Amino acid sequence: MSKISKELVGASAIPIILSILDKDESYGYEIMQSVKELSENRIEWKEGSLYPVLHKLEKNGLIKSLWKMADNGRHRKYYAINKKGRKALQDEIDNWRLVQNMLNGLWANLTPIQ
Repeated sequence: MSKISKELVGASAIPIILSILDKDESYGYEIMQSVKELSENRIEWKEGSLYPVLHKLEKNGLIKSLWKMADNGRHRKYYAINKKGRKALQDEIDNWRLVQNMLNGLWANLTPIQ
């Protein structure tokens, strides 16, 4: 299977991140690993694509960050979703379901490529 297009990855970054943080707070590397695992290695984010989105979400008041000491003694910046972020996530879910339903209808009777 091929990698997912950059456009689709970019469009889905916010709902993916908010969904991950809705389960539990997390730090950057852990978020990148979750995405890689959940996508069965088809989406592999780099720091340069993740952190700008995290900063945007924090600037827009959808998530908060806090520094914590990790088990190895290093400080890590953890991100957590807040009430406004959960509302935004629900809006994202509604929008993605609409698009999914549209595509399902459009693709229902496609002839497979031989």
